[in-house]
Order: sequence, then C-alpha cells, then structure tokens
Amino acid sequence: MQLSTALSLVNSNNVTEFQNLAEILSPEIISAGLKEHGISTIRKRKLPMENMVWAVIGMALFRKFPMRQMLNQLDIILPSGVPYVASSAVTQARKKLGSKVIETVFQQTQQQWNQDAHHGQWCGLNLLGVDGVVWRAPDTDENNKEFAKTGTQHGKASYPQVRMVCQMELTSHLLTNSVFDSVDVNEMNLALGLIDKTPDNSLTLFDRGFYSLGLLHRWQSTGKARHWLMPLKKNTQYEVIKSIGRQDKLILLTTTPQSRKKFPELPKTMQARLITKKVKGKDLQILTSMTDPMRFPSADIVDLYAHRWEIELGFREMKQSLLDNRFTLRSNQPELIRQELWGILLAYNLIRYQMVLMAKSLDGIHPNQLSFNGASMHIIHELTQLSFCTPGNIPKYTMNITKSAKQFVLPSRRERQYPRMLKCSKNRYPVKSKNAVHLK
Repeated sequence: MQLSTALSLVNSNNVTEFQNLAEILSPEIISAGLKEHGISTIRKRKLPMENMVWAVIGMALFRKFPMRQMLNQLDIILPSGVPYVASSAVTQARKKLGSKVIETVFQQTQQQWNQDAHHGQWCGLNLLGVDGVVWRAPDTDENNKEFAKTGTQHGKASYPQVRMVCQMELTSHLLTNSVFDSVDVNEMNLALGLIDKTPDNSLTLFDRGFYSLGLLHRWQSTGKARHWLMPLKKNTQYEVIKSIGRQDKLILLTTTPQSRKKFPELPKTMQARLITKKVKGKDLQILTSMTDPMRFPSADIVDLYAHRWEIELGFREMKQSLLDNRFTLRSNQPELIRQELWGILLAYNLIRYQMVLMAKSLDGIHPNQLSFNGASMHIIHELTQLSFCTPGNIPKYTMNITKSAKQFVLPSRRERQYPRMLKCSKNRYPVKSKNAVHLK
C-alpha cells in the first residue's frame, strides 16, 4: 500500500491502519532514530515510542482532527481493556519522544528520497532554493518565553512566532533541510545552519534578503561546487575586474571589518559574476558565484532566478493544503512546537515523494508540474477501495495512481498581466473626503 492509503481511509471511514505507511517510511529508520537518542519503550504501553512517531506525522496529515480524537481513531494504540487514550498520556508520550527523533527521521528519509528521485540538473548542478517562512504558535506562557512576537508601531502580535528557513530541491519540491528558531532571529543567521548538509554540485537560489558576503563565502567554500545565485542588492558597491560580455562582468566585492570579525575565514575581497538582462523594460541584475563563462552560459543564468518561487509554492502547499489553512500550530510547549514542525516537514515530504513516483510515469514531466491538490484528491479517491479489495487486486489499484497522473499536469504558467504595485498603507483614522456630504 502507498502513503495515500492512510489519507484515503481516514477521509472515508475516519479509521485507518496507520502502519500501512511502513512501506514508505521504513520501521528500521524509526528504530534507528529512537536508538540514536536513547529513547525506547521499556514496558508495554498504549502509546509506544515507535507509534508516537507516526502520531506526530499524523498531526500534520490529519490536521482537522484534535490530537486525542486522531489517536483514538488511528490504529496506533495497542489493544487493552480501554479503547482510548487520555489527553495527559498523549502529552507525556510526546514529551518523552522529543523533537530530535523526528528531526533524525526527517534527515534520513530526505536523503533516501532525494537520492531515489533522480532530480533534473542544470549544467551538472542540482537546483536548490532557500527561503524563510513564519509559523504562529499558541499564546501560552511557555511559548512566550521561548518565541518572540513581531511588533509594529501599533503594538505586538497576538501570538508568539517561529521563524523557519528551509532548503528545497526545486524540481521535486522535496525538502532537503530546515532550521528554525524564534522570529527575532535573522534569516541569514538561520541559513548558516544549512551549510554543512547542503549537497555538493548544487546551485542554491537566494532572495536578496540573504545578501551577506560572510554567508555566501562560507556557502561556496564548504564542500565541492556549491554555487549560489541572487539578485544584486540595491546600492551594493563593487569594482569591475573585467568584462566577459556585453552584459556580463567579473566583479570584486569588498568585505567589511564587521563581517570579517564574524567570519574569520572571510577575505578582504571576494570575486563574483554580475549579469544584467532587460526584463519587461527593466534591468535585472543577478549576482552569482558561477564565474566560469564557458561552463555556465549567461543567457540561462538570469532566467534561473525565476525558479526560486518554487519554494514559495511549497510553503503555500504546506500551510494551505496540508494544514487546511489552520495557521496556528497545536502544541503549547516549545519542545513540542519543534517536534510538530519537524512532523509537518516529514509529512510534506511523504506526500511529495508520492508525487515524484507519479511524475516518473510521465515523459518529460517534473513533480513540480503536477497539481498538489488534484493529485492528493485523486490518490484518496482511488485508494479508498483498498480496504475492501482482496490482496491480489491491490497492485491494480496502486497502478491506477500512476496511470492517471497525466490528468494532473498543470498548464503552462501565465505571465502576470498587471505589474506589481505598492499599495498605500492603511490609516488608523478615517480620511475625510473633500467632496463628502454631511447629513444633518
């Protein structure tokens, strides 16, 4: 059975055999994660630690159910005299499990699934994207102590927030790594935590908000052929070393004493490549570490930046589709918040890996060209029959998923008809119109 068996059965009958996911998420990976962090079930409990890993994943997959109801309806509670589990037992089991186990399972599975996906490459480089997203945590005393609240001139937000920076493979939307902390931690500081596990022979696309010569130098100097690309930040000072082409230049960037103090390995100057292209009447300038013009043609480099928006689509799929627009997380304690977030990332990768398998059945189609909502709904519809069919017929229904994948290919994305415009900020007080008619 596939991952979506669990999804389909819970939507049709509100009861599912959660262990059907074991064919995708190996029990050996879960056991290894528990063993690595010294966590095990010493005596027989209703909620053994192996099952609690599935429960954390289920918190994201079945967002519409309260935690206790989900556990009682899913087949992950060991048989006993009482066919339900108390809320206090769920919290106690989640605390014992912690967040590190889920993080380890995520890291192990993403490595395996990304390797199996056989991603498309550009000039021998895998395309990665890095960007940040903010999650809202429940307003509890524990969360308020750990996570800050964003503030404006009108006051602070009502909820503590968590800032997350993710790294995503852009052709499949499979996540490769993530780092998160309080919302008052800068995205560039969080991105430093992604460097060590960034794959070699890769090109990472950044937004201009990540412009930091210390970050970029460490990114490209760690590992082998780890390149980066981003738009040139406004008012950036540079010196032209030589002109490679009409709109293609090799430039020299000067680092500041403050950045060299923070990054001791950072040199005083740093070479980069600046490519300019006119897009819709405006000059778009792209800065990159790919300084070899023979291997990396300038005609394609500027167009590559448009692929950075794939990670934004992935964040939308997580928040709107996977979590059903429930933007506030469930957990009331910081460690359980971290556990829940790793569970969301793991659940998202589970679904995305199924879409990778669907895309493999189509010629010339990447997983990011399939509709996330449409593919998920079809998988749910097809696999509702698995609980009623004989084991010999299961492969037939499973194959129907890949055979029907073609209908979920998205049409070509349309160009924006109207340019982006800056809207006026809202006024706290009503604006009196000159032509207003005053009624007596």
